[in-house]
Amino acid sequence: MKQILDILRSKTSLYWSLTKSMQTGLLLSTGIAGFLTARSSVIQWATLLELLISLFLAIAGSTIINMWYDRDIDAIMKRTCNRPLATGKVSPDEALRLGLLLSISGTIMALFMNPLYGLVVSIGIFLDVVVYTIWLKRRSAWSIIWGGISGGMPILAGRVLGMGHIDLVGYLLAISILFWIPTHIMTFNILYYNDYLSANIPTFPSIYGFSRTRAVIAISSILPAISIGAASWMIGIQWGFLRIFGVMSVGLILLAVSSIRKPSDLVNFGLFKYASIFMLASMVLISFNLK
Repeated sequence: MKQILDILRSKTSLYWSLTKSMQTGLLLSTGIAGFLTARSSVIQWATLLELLISLFLAIAGSTIINMWYDRDIDAIMKRTCNRPLATGKVSPDEALRLGLLLSISGTIMALFMNPLYGLVVSIGIFLDVVVYTIWLKRRSAWSIIWGGISGGMPILAGRVLGMGHIDLVGYLLAISILFWIPTHIMTFNILYYNDYLSANIPTFPSIYGFSRTRAVIAISSILPAISIGAASWMIGIQWGFLRIFGVMSVGLILLAVSSIRKPSDLVNFGLFKYASIFMLASMVLISFNLK
């Protein structure tokens, strides 16, 4: 019995690592935030739980499929060579079945909850797996745009589930994620430049140089603040939130300017970390600081 439990724990740990739990958790938090921005004075806890389950299944499933498809380049890159698929601890067939099971289950659940919500979730999976990973990632550095659009789908889906329709606020919230994605991806493109070269993955640093890439990172770090700020004003965020948001935005702008004036990997990574914290804090604030 103990041996069976040990095997189950080992498998669960391997499967969990395939979901990129930090990335999945951040995207899931945006979906929750999108839903809560549309709430009335009473939170619909049952619907929120369904949102959590359906989005987790969809996001985790698509992430696993992406890792299944990228297992060859993961094995080449030092940053990713210890992932379960790259090391052979999880077989490709096993990972593909798990990814398909989770993503299909999440999509079906989402469609039953609300057809429009399910459609947005389906589009997010299609853009992430088919357009970004399979079609463009190995062909163009501009694939990050489509990766960003797919990254914005969870927050749009949450807003759609809460509102019952797509509105301008939902688009602005999704655009904020779209602008944040380049900060994340391009920072890793710079930090692991040789890894991406060895895997033959086109990146902004390898095509346009480090200076232009840092400028794009700086600009894409500031634009989410503008987009979230506009969405916050439209949904009637409390002034207390807006003041906190303003202070955080000033810090973001100062770091972005510093990354251009005095470029370095340290400053660039600091901007990436701060931008990630900024996005997470913004999700919390727009979720719980409504009138």
